[in-house]
Amino acid sequence: MTKSGQLWGGRFAEKPHETFAEFNDSFKFDRRLFAADVRASIAHANGLYDARVIMYKESRAIVEGLQVLLESASSHDLWDGADAEDVHSFIEMKLIEMIGDVGRKLHTGRSRNDQVATAFRLWLRDETDTISAFIRDLQSELVNLADRHKDAILPGYTHLQRAQPVMFAHWCLAYFEMLRRDSERLFDARRRINIMPLGSGALAGTGFAIDRDAVAAELGFERISANSLDAVSDRDFAVEFTSACSLIMVHLSRLAEDLILYCSTEFGFVTLSDAVSSGSSLMPQKKNPDALELLRGKAGRVFGHNMSLLAMLKGLPLAYNKDMQEDKQAVFDTVDTVQICLRAAAIVIENATVNEEKTLAAATSGYLNATELADYLVKKGIPFRTAHETVGRIVLFAMEQGKELDELTIEALREFLPEIDEDVFNALSIESTLAAKNTLGGTSPERVANALSAAKEYLEK
Repeated sequence: MTKSGQLWGGRFAEKPHETFAEFNDSFKFDRRLFAADVRASIAHANGLYDARVIMYKESRAIVEGLQVLLESASSHDLWDGADAEDVHSFIEMKLIEMIGDVGRKLHTGRSRNDQVATAFRLWLRDETDTISAFIRDLQSELVNLADRHKDAILPGYTHLQRAQPVMFAHWCLAYFEMLRRDSERLFDARRRINIMPLGSGALAGTGFAIDRDAVAAELGFERISANSLDAVSDRDFAVEFTSACSLIMVHLSRLAEDLILYCSTEFGFVTLSDAVSSGSSLMPQKKNPDALELLRGKAGRVFGHNMSLLAMLKGLPLAYNKDMQEDKQAVFDTVDTVQICLRAAAIVIENATVNEEKTLAAATSGYLNATELADYLVKKGIPFRTAHETVGRIVLFAMEQGKELDELTIEALREFLPEIDEDVFNALSIESTLAAKNTLGGTSPERVANALSAAKEYLEK
């Protein structure tokens, strides 16, 4: 090593310019791969011994030294005055300081290219599992909120205009389903993250008979990469991961937008506790849903990281190029952002209360039962298009009278169609309106109760 922690330099007569060194080095951000790289290095050392590339005594010294480094990761002494190009060279430098020249044998049969890719995948696999756990926590809070307000009725919207009434629990479970798909996407992406590139060398493979399958098994990889050029030069797994995270953020942003509206004075459907709200520096009366606004705002940040990875990869020739160092910060910040957003969203939902009187009042005004009147007419033998047009005229008449549909007299309704009977008022009631939506996936109380039970069973698995 020609400089502290530098793995190359024998071919160079001059030291790097200090600005280039700063530009080139990644230690300031990739040190979070420390534990993953040490774990991979231990498995590699074991692989070298099994292939009889190093002796048992040498492998034990290397492995034990690496284990000491792993145990001291939280110590300030390990990091004080650290000067390295990246975390990988830092680990090798520390190992050599600890056990002497035998530490120089660790890098036999591997390149930094397959070393970095392996540590990155190991780290990301663990963080993907953490994100999946946070998704389940949020799903659990949505189920709890639905349980707390299982009889609440909410106006459903299209075009941000009141459309049809739904059970509030149905609204909660809509986001539950979005998060379920997010979890499935992450699980699927994890399968392609969990492929071991170690043994691919710089680009052509390794000249040592290391049992890659055994090393992969030790590290918990499902399989090994099939092509050394591909293994060291693609980061499609990182793109897929950030893409899955982008959809998580889309759903969190939509959840936030709904609740921001519902918390406003204009709606008044939901109240957030002081624990997840903030005030104004000027207006003493204000209580702002800042947590929700940050959830909405941080979505764009994750979208940007996904796009930056795509742009970084699109023109790269095979195999490794230094451009790929830019993958780390994009993925690191995506992980940090998504994890804190999921945690914050769960806390917001935990601290939310529904004003059931206001939501019911909104769900029973504004002609949200107009579709039920049309369906009622269809059941009387009226073609749907005729029923739709007739109900439109009835709604216009009701608006002119300043009345809801169920406030009109039977005589007034029969002026439009004589087939309308007294039973129309039962059909127009909020109870009948909801109960009628009893197909699978519908918002009838029966279907929603079943869906809520199914959601609980899913979380208990």
